Amino acid sequence: QVQLVESGGGLVQAGGSLRLSCASPGRTFSTYTMGWFRQAPGKEREFVAAISRIGDSTYYAGSVEGRFTISRDNAKNTLFLQMNSLKPEDTAVYYCAASSWDASYGGRHYAYEYWGQGTQVTVSS
Repeated sequence: QVQLVESGGGLVQAGGSLRLSCASPGRTFSTYTMGWFRQAPGKEREFVAAISRIGDSTYYAGSVEGRFTISRDNAKNTLFLQMNSLKPEDTAVYYCAASSWDASYGGRHYAYEYWGQGTQVTVSS
């Protein structure tokens, strides 16, 4: 079992920045591809970004590429999502997730076995 705990969400004005964290206690964090997803009210959960086990490959949704950066610190069992130039349409609950699959499948929600509880991000216009 992998436990994932997100933090760092909040309310920010359009154009601002937030940094999300996802902590995973235990010794298996580095063996998983990690990803961020988000779900806005009334919408389906959508892929945001994914990163390979050692962090050498990253993947982004087109809507966030160039604004968001996914990274990980395997020594601290923590995943990050740096979000810059935030827009009102980025408002959603953000989830981190862990997958045993290769990172090239990171955009597919069904590839992820473990999910965090989510953290709310609200961007005001």
